Amino acid sequence: MADWALQDAKNRFSAVVDAAMGGRPQRVTRRGKPAVVVLAADEYERLCHLEKAQAPTFAELLLAIPQGGGEFEPMRLRPRAVDL
Repeated sequence: MADWALQDAKNRFSAVVDAAMGGRPQRVTRRGKPAVVVLAADEYERLCHLEKAQAPTFAELLLAIPQGGGEFEPMRLRPRAVDL
């Protein structure tokens, strides 16, 4: 993955976009630290779809709750002082 300083990426944005559309994601840095990655729209859509496909459903999350029949220990809290 190619790295671009922010100013260079701004000056050569067309080259950054062309490279990303060619299947080569481009990392843009700000003050020497990675800031963003430019990638092709179809690759972004593919990654979003992949993330959704791997996410558990609400039903799966509910079924993952332990069913041991145990009880939760109550929290020991003191009431807060209220000025009336």
